Amino acid sequence: MFGPFRYAFEIVIRKGDLAITDSRGEVRRFGDGTGERCAVRVTDRWTEIKIAVDPWLAIGEAYMDGRLVVEEGGLYRFIAILLSNAEEAPLPRWTWAFEIPRWLIRRVDQFNPIARARRNAAAHYDIEPEIYRLFLDADQQYSCAYFPTPETDLDTAQLVKKRHLAAKLLIRSRDKVLDIGCGWGGLGIYLARVSGADVTGITLSREQLKIARDRALKGPQPDRVTFRLEDYRETKGQFDQIVSVGMFEHVGVHHYRTFFRRLSDLLKNDGVAMLHTIGRAPGPAPTNAFIKRYIFPGGSLPALSEIMPHIEASGLVVCDIEVLRLHYAETLRHWRRRFCDHWDEAVRLKGERFCRMWEFYLAGSEASFQYQGLVVFQIQLAHRQDAVPMTRDYIGDEERRLAQCERFGREKKESDASADRKKAARRR
Repeated sequence: MFGPFRYAFEIVIRKGDLAITDSRGEVRRFGDGTGERCAVRVTDRWTEIKIAVDPWLAIGEAYMDGRLVVEEGGLYRFIAILLSNAEEAPLPRWTWAFEIPRWLIRRVDQFNPIARARRNAAAHYDIEPEIYRLFLDADQQYSCAYFPTPETDLDTAQLVKKRHLAAKLLIRSRDKVLDIGCGWGGLGIYLARVSGADVTGITLSREQLKIARDRALKGPQPDRVTFRLEDYRETKGQFDQIVSVGMFEHVGVHHYRTFFRRLSDLLKNDGVAMLHTIGRAPGPAPTNAFIKRYIFPGGSLPALSEIMPHIEASGLVVCDIEVLRLHYAETLRHWRRRFCDHWDEAVRLKGERFCRMWEFYLAGSEASFQYQGLVVFQIQLAHRQDAVPMTRDYIGDEERRLAQCERFGREKKESDASADRKKAARRR
């Protein structure tokens, strides 16, 4: 077995049971033999060399290209063994030749003026929309769900997430709400339906915009929801509430100060804003090389230490911070399993190589939330300290009220449908 390749796994893999077959057919076991066994095979010597010198990029590329084959235990198990050990055992020093430049060019990678931000958004979100329907919930929420119990299903957990955010926003009827990074429109439509607010959603994805507008027209409050192709730096006006879910990861470290200043300018004096973003609990770090190249160009996962100075400089007040720790790992577990359950359909849409890339993205992200300190920050912001109640009890009270609104909406929809059927029967 190629020496540096073997050595890299020997110093990192201390726990678990991993067997690797090299390009010459030699098998080596790594770890202490505990847990479920995992076995992988590398098909050629060049792949062994690349994995030895730049593992976080080369392993993903090798799996995507079929040059690293998981023969036992599954891809997630393989990545989980790697990342759970990487917490305690550093990679060989020669890998720094790739990691240090990534640190140095981090800000260049994440320089996102409006034109580049649009290209980056299109690279991920303007692919065939059918791909997302294969693994997301019925409302197409492409962000961390909220699991009140381990048994909660994905659709319910995403509904609870929307309810949780709405409760913290304290929306009243006819308030003006801005949804920055509105995705396929599910959250904006929900907020208009349960609160009677006038919601404006903005996105940089043309595919998301088409679907969001179509859903709004067919929804229960088409006159209260507007979706626009717009960068947050282009938005004008003032809003009672602002919410941004899963968008801040695309802002880029260069633009944090601009983002929060825009938030401050757009939010009314007595308004409330909610930022829901993936973040790093251990502190700042460059974006994973595989994710940066193949999944989210221009993306960045912030640490709180990177966010807070820019919030302070904007004049906004932090009213509440909630850290969702393992909720995204659970969300990604559902997504990964759903995607693999629809593998043949995904291959017909995008091909085998894309599907292996996407599986690696989902499995690697899931393991990162489980073992690498990735979390979700929900940060509540306002101009005034009295913009929200003094204790957090109001959140539960609001959630219960919103749950009743959801039930009423369903009952009203069923009643309207029954009335329509009766009218149709009378006409016949």
